[in-house]
Amino acid sequence: MNSLHIITPVKNSLDTALQTFEAVVASRIDTVFDYTVYNDFSTEENTLRLKDASERMRFRLVNLSDITVHPSPNYLLILQQAQANALSNNAHLLIIESDVTVSEDTVRQLYAHAQSLDNAGMVAAVTVDASGAVNFPYLYAGKYRDGAVNTRKRLSFCCTLLTNAFLSAFDFRTLPAGQSWYDVTISHQALRMGFRNYLLMQCPVLHRPHSSRPWKLLKYSNPVKYYWLKLTGQLQKRAERNDV
Repeated sequence: MNSLHIITPVKNSLDTALQTFEAVVASRIDTVFDYTVYNDFSTEENTLRLKDASERMRFRLVNLSDITVHPSPNYLLILQQAQANALSNNAHLLIIESDVTVSEDTVRQLYAHAQSLDNAGMVAAVTVDASGAVNFPYLYAGKYRDGAVNTRKRLSFCCTLLTNAFLSAFDFRTLPAGQSWYDVTISHQALRMGFRNYLLMQCPVLHRPHSSRPWKLLKYSNPVKYYWLKLTGQLQKRAERNDV
């Protein structure tokens, strides 16, 4: 394997996303990588900002409004397109979400471990807050030792590499269309197919949880209200109205 595809889905929240883009393009890695940002129906103003950023930083910008009328979120379409592109180039696929900032060495470490770890399906970087403490969605990993931990817990797509071997074995076109997010489904599928999932505890990335979906902060500030809105279906309406 000598190729890597990196993607970032984004809808608005450009101040945070621009930091993500800048960090990715500044990555130090000898391996050739292509970087694609998927614009999932950002506002017209933010779409223009994304176009400017793509020209300045030299990443590929895909405006989903050019290829679908399906309302945001379009994570399934993004995953299916990204998988097809990675497979056509015999590449691994690395997802870095728009509320994550990587270090110069993050991409190199993820790629190197994907190459060397036994039967890897997914390899993820642990997320931390500004103080360096492990944070959502890996709070369960606070007790893990340093190094590459083989885990059966679900991996998030915050900053996660899906190996070419796993991409070749599992067709994302078979994923259920009714979901908005697929990290749990895909990480469990990798395990069912006999792959191993690894969380790199020595490779932290800065994560600002739900900076692109501020309404989800209710889960932490007011959990009773959050789960009531979820139960009554109002969270989905907020997701469709706001950033995702």
